[in-house]
Amino acid sequence: MIQDPIAVEEVFSPEAPSTVDDVDVPLSLIEDIMLRYLYTRTSASISGLSGALKIPFGILMVLFRRLRERQLFEIMGMEGNDFNFTLSGKGRALAGERFDVCGYSGPVPVSMDVYFNAVRSQAAQLSFNREYLKETFSDLVLPDNLLDQLGPALISHKAIFLYGPTGNGKTSIASRLGRIFDDTVLIPHAVEFDGQVIIVYDPSVHEAVDDQQQHGDPRWVRCRRPSIFVGGELEQKMLELAMEEVSKTYAAPLQMKANNGVLVIDDFGRQIVSPDYLLNRWIVPLDRRIDYLTLRYGMKFALPFEMVVVFSTNLDPNELTDQAFLRRIQNKIYVDSVSEEDFDRIFLNVADTLQIPMEDDSGTMLRKLCLASDDGELRACYPADIIDIVRAISNYEDTPALINHDTLQRAVDQYFTRPGSLAANA
Repeated sequence: MIQDPIAVEEVFSPEAPSTVDDVDVPLSLIEDIMLRYLYTRTSASISGLSGALKIPFGILMVLFRRLRERQLFEIMGMEGNDFNFTLSGKGRALAGERFDVCGYSGPVPVSMDVYFNAVRSQAAQLSFNREYLKETFSDLVLPDNLLDQLGPALISHKAIFLYGPTGNGKTSIASRLGRIFDDTVLIPHAVEFDGQVIIVYDPSVHEAVDDQQQHGDPRWVRCRRPSIFVGGELEQKMLELAMEEVSKTYAAPLQMKANNGVLVIDDFGRQIVSPDYLLNRWIVPLDRRIDYLTLRYGMKFALPFEMVVVFSTNLDPNELTDQAFLRRIQNKIYVDSVSEEDFDRIFLNVADTLQIPMEDDSGTMLRKLCLASDDGELRACYPADIIDIVRAISNYEDTPALINHDTLQRAVDQYFTRPGSLAANA
């Protein structure tokens, strides 16, 4: 029986503020956003501002009247109780000053306190069995003993270290871990701390879902739980707040965007950032589930570190880090070379998916050729890589793709290096 993977009540359901007293950020911040919004446009209406800033009409009407009393707006017309207006000369001068300080004019941020509580209350509580995990990774061939280590590791919601020889599926497994989640979370467009705006919602990594039934606070976006994947491109600045020089707003670091989901560090040990820096940077967050970020002018603040962090590497963990850090990663899972049976299953799956005809016993042929080459190990990547070469050869020669002894031998010769060949010719 396949279990439902998520057993958690939706305890976080923010309501939109109904009065100015309900707003969780300074009203002066909202007024500045209103001025900047008008500064970059010819005119606006209260209803238009409400849609852009994600704040109820009634609250914006109160702020509009306050700013109008200061002679910052000029009325261009009315439709019902909705004003169409623009900036006055005085208003444009002030808006220009505020724009030089910060150019943000999007949805009103939520406060850091509200964000902190939201992340904590949306932490996943997983409960599933082996059958569910098999279904989740049905496009991979994984032995039961590997699934039986991966399952408890994911349920524990602790960091995971995937390690072992190259080419055996660590990256494929890590990139699919987000599939275990079958629910959604709310992610804010932006967060405010000490008057500064931090952009959190990122369409390039957050998958928004259609939420026509939502009647809560529109400053939040309903998304699938994040699954963020980084490799060798990871550098130090991606782990800290980054100020955008033009808009004077901060972009949230990777770990903040990954809250309530999964963050995969692939090819760990080969990033631009050194392993020592990364491990020292996260030794406290992994242990206490709290991270600390610093604003440009030195002020620090705490935020939740609520995610499953996955380190994937083909390097020796004991050479990458010390025991103090390894102790904080409770789940260390070795991904070994594949068995002959699993190798044959992978080969058949790849050939079937690509719909390439084959001669009888082609899988056995490939297995024997691979065992006779390189280091004599069977790796999960070999079937797909070698069949890809077979297809390229057929394309080059303008002949139908066919898997047989001759095409496999030719592809294997092209795929593997020849040990000692350069030394012999030196």
